[in-house]
Amino acid sequence: MRKVVFGALAQHDLQQAWDYIAADSVRAADRLRERIHHAVDLLAQMPGIGHRRPDVPESIYRFWTVRPYVIGYRYTSRSLTIVRVVHGARDFREIF
Repeated sequence: MRKVVFGALAQHDLQQAWDYIAADSVRAADRLRERIHHAVDLLAQMPGIGHRRPDVPESIYRFWTVRPYVIGYRYTSRSLTIVRVVHGARDFREIF
């Protein structure tokens, strides 16, 4: 299986999402974090299941949705790098 690396921005994104949701419900924030980590495990096994976005010109990035967040990543035969974890309503052209 590929080595999973969370980039600094992705770590920050995930913490911000957790903090935002935890302000209302720590349990819901924990569930989101678990869902994202489960998705990352799946992507490490089968990274090609992600999709490209027409609003992101760089073809090296793939995306996987864990509603309402989107995991942005890139991969090689040996590693899966999580680049960002952002809310789906954000401007992806600006972020990527």
